[in-house]
Amino acid sequence: MRLDDLIARLPLKKVYGYAGVEVQGLAYHSRSVERGFLFAAIRGLREDGERFIPEALSRGACSLLLSEPMNGAGVTQVVVPEVREALARLAAAFYGDPSSSMTLIGITGTNGKTTTSYLIESILMEAEKSVGVMGTVNYRYEGQFYPAPTTTPESLDLQKNLQAMREAGVTHAVLEVSSHALDMQRVRGIDFDVALFTNLTRDHLDYHGSMENYFKAKQLLFTQGLGESGKERNFAVINIDDSWGEELLRTALGTLYRYGAQKKGDVWPERTEESAEGLRASVRTPRGNLNIRSPLIGRHNLYNILAAVSTGEVLELSPQAIVAGIEKLSRVPGRLERVPGGNGIRVFVDYAHTGDALERALETLRRIVSGRLIVVFGCGGDRDRGKRAVMGKAAALGSDLAVLTSDNPRTEDPLEIIYEVEKGIKETDRRKYRTADLVRDRAAERPAAAGYVIIPERREAIQTAVIAASPGDIVLIAGKGHEDYQILGEKKVHFDDREEAAKALALRGE
Repeated sequence: MRLDDLIARLPLKKVYGYAGVEVQGLAYHSRSVERGFLFAAIRGLREDGERFIPEALSRGACSLLLSEPMNGAGVTQVVVPEVREALARLAAAFYGDPSSSMTLIGITGTNGKTTTSYLIESILMEAEKSVGVMGTVNYRYEGQFYPAPTTTPESLDLQKNLQAMREAGVTHAVLEVSSHALDMQRVRGIDFDVALFTNLTRDHLDYHGSMENYFKAKQLLFTQGLGESGKERNFAVINIDDSWGEELLRTALGTLYRYGAQKKGDVWPERTEESAEGLRASVRTPRGNLNIRSPLIGRHNLYNILAAVSTGEVLELSPQAIVAGIEKLSRVPGRLERVPGGNGIRVFVDYAHTGDALERALETLRRIVSGRLIVVFGCGGDRDRGKRAVMGKAAALGSDLAVLTSDNPRTEDPLEIIYEVEKGIKETDRRKYRTADLVRDRAAERPAAAGYVIIPERREAIQTAVIAASPGDIVLIAGKGHEDYQILGEKKVHFDDREEAAKALALRGE
């Protein structure tokens, strides 16, 4: 593609050099550059892409996209105010605007994005659509599965994946859209049909700085995203039970569509039943009532189901497909996922890594437990420190025994993270135990008083919690969910909570 044709859609630019050069590909990592590529010098959280221009040139870059002209580059330079935004627009152009020829559903919010994406995928498959999904667990379409390095990929990777989906025959794409991706302009140039808002609770304030800034990032999907979409009709599907959802109604573009469990919007439940076997609900929609049955447990999943129903409604999918799609989704990786076995105790793994998500998961399990509720949890390093005490307090108050351990410490001292989490626990009246106390209590077959224990090594923490459990107890292992790794310093090592829980159950002889 000629460079002048490629950059025609950039509203603000200055070109230094010959604009008729042929562009063979785009790259934002210098190691990905090949001869004839345009290299975009984007600024990351840790590195400035301009540092890698010499390497990109040595690999054969024919042109540069950057924010300031560079002396002596020897190749054509395109200078723009925002490199990330420009790259997103160029990526869409280079790959032929794949989102324009498929139905594109973007989901944003703090919690519920992944489960909602699985529900929508299941509904679309029942409606005999070809579906592609990009989200936290993986990127998948037409029987192909790829690891997800981030919830929402960089704009170039996103457009490349959408193009691959289009070539494979995908008609409907479901995209989890993170606040980082919105703030970093990764989804510019995408033609959204549906923008869906689940909820907003504290998270990522290490990046955004305040809840107001966090909300403004999410808001971009409904203003910028829907406003720039080339689709004739698009929809803003919003949870009106969430106070931030109410705020979003004031600015969202597209046709507004409201759902909630407490307030009556376009979609709401007239009757609900919750049990250990799942959820039942009679859901009111503009087209009539749907009798919903789902194996998923918990009130938070009722909201995810309502979001999925709303999406099915705005896309005018058949009621039969909506009902069948929800009923057929029996599990979501790492979302209150039951670990097989137990012989009297039940072990669940969940991705809850915010105070709100942890509180909801514990509330759900409290409704179905007959014995004690035990939680194993920690907080990630190099992330929002303000939520640590919040999670500690939520874990202590929501459980009978909280086992505080390490999560993904990254470059922080795990013990320092644990100390900050413990501050929240100390705001409660929960008793502090030693590991030996738990083993003695189980041997004596007498449950301990509500309290907590600190076991820094996560494998040991999981094993201790499972061994200490008695018949009737539930153990929740929270924070990492589907992840099969732990980040220690700069290294990723294999670690899967589900595998560790299964090993611990085996040690019990069950």
